[in-house]
Amino acid sequence: MSRRDAALDLLGIERWRLRGALAATLTAPEVATAPMPPVAPVVAPVARAPMAASVSPPPLLADAGEDSWERLAAEVSACTACALHSTRTQPVFGVGNRRAEWLVIGEAPGAEEDRRGEPFVGRAGQLLDAMLKAIGLAREQVFIANVLKSRPPNNRDPRPEEIAACLPFLMRQIALLQPRILLVVGRIAAQSLLGTDEPIGRLRGRVHHFGPTRLPMVVTYHPAYLLRSPLEKRKAWEDLKMARRLHRERAAGATEA
Repeated sequence: MSRRDAALDLLGIERWRLRGALAATLTAPEVATAPMPPVAPVVAPVARAPMAASVSPPPLLADAGEDSWERLAAEVSACTACALHSTRTQPVFGVGNRRAEWLVIGEAPGAEEDRRGEPFVGRAGQLLDAMLKAIGLAREQVFIANVLKSRPPNNRDPRPEEIAACLPFLMRQIALLQPRILLVVGRIAAQSLLGTDEPIGRLRGRVHHFGPTRLPMVVTYHPAYLLRSPLEKRKAWEDLKMARRLHRERAAGATEA
């Protein structure tokens, strides 16, 4: 089995094959070169859209000189800037390698994440692990965080004031981690970071650059959405391959420098 086939199996994507009478009419060389369905071209880069008026833009990058992971985690735990602190079980700060080159950013904790204090657990977390494994990454090699550190009741969408209260914490995580690439999963996370109301279908499939350092950002569908809409997994696979290519190019550039 090829590496590509193994990756598609991990994501649960059915590989395109000729079947039936059409396959029987083609010789072996013709089957090997049969055209694949067209893939939309990647467009890069795009300008950062203005932040929505209802959300005050936080500083894109904090000065990490006086910061530390322990201090930041303590501030998140003690935060009462929005009403979510009164309904959560515990904050979900983030988890992973604090020297990681990849930062995976989701939207907000769900019920299981709120109970365990860790992002992306349960079925969505298992699919995220498979997505990462498909591009050669273990969960332990990346850092995973959410825009919101507290669960909205009944898993409702975050409100603008809640996003505004929590985004500075994520900015400080970015400053401490200094990743080479952001992989942003889900509509709300993408719209919050890019300051736009464009649908995720228009945000994915292209390269964004985040903040004054123009950190490469790739947007894709949330694993929970992919569980409900498995036909979209192939698009997510294209996004993952693009992110892997960008990371390799950035890492190669740093080595040459």
